[in-house]
Amino acid sequence: MSKVIHLTRHAQAEHNVDEDYSIPDPPLTPLGRRQSEELYAQTAELQQSADLLVTSPLKRTLQTTIIGYRGIRARLESQNPAKPIIVLSRLQEVNDIPCDTGSSRDELKQNDEFRGIDFESLEDDWNSKKGDFAPRSVAVRARARWVRRWLRDRPEQNIVVVAHGDILRQITKTSPFKVKNHHDLFLTSLKQL
Repeated sequence: MSKVIHLTRHAQAEHNVDEDYSIPDPPLTPLGRRQSEELYAQTAELQQSADLLVTSPLKRTLQTTIIGYRGIRARLESQNPAKPIIVLSRLQEVNDIPCDTGSSRDELKQNDEFRGIDFESLEDDWNSKKGDFAPRSVAVRARARWVRRWLRDRPEQNIVVVAHGDILRQITKTSPFKVKNHHDLFLTSLKQL
């Protein structure tokens, strides 16, 4: 069986509406929440078959994950042993503008909507936009390569990844996996604005 990676770009967030990139780590808009509900409704089979759920730690991706893939989350977390959502810092967006800079680990942990998500794997500097997380093309390419290797080395064969457009494009540039793209729903909806 070949490994299949299902890539999902987050739903509409506040910064997408007026292209206001100065909003720090913006959450989903009401439309973004509806888009995430549509994602849930349109992926019934995947909700029952995926064996790993991975997300970027920014608010909009976390919200898209917990709304749009709640069936996967509930099923995997109820297994013995439980398989919680994996929050992967290297899936964050590539730019260093406020909307693409994540909130602190403590702020995320205090958000009631994210209750039950383990943020302990986040590096202390994950949202610094320095070093491995810098917006420089060499760092972004290295981060995308790291994610591809991480996905390749996972034992799961049917993985859902929720992230951002620019990092997803970098990850898929030379991807050895069968990739299924679940972000066209959101791109279509965004074009309608």
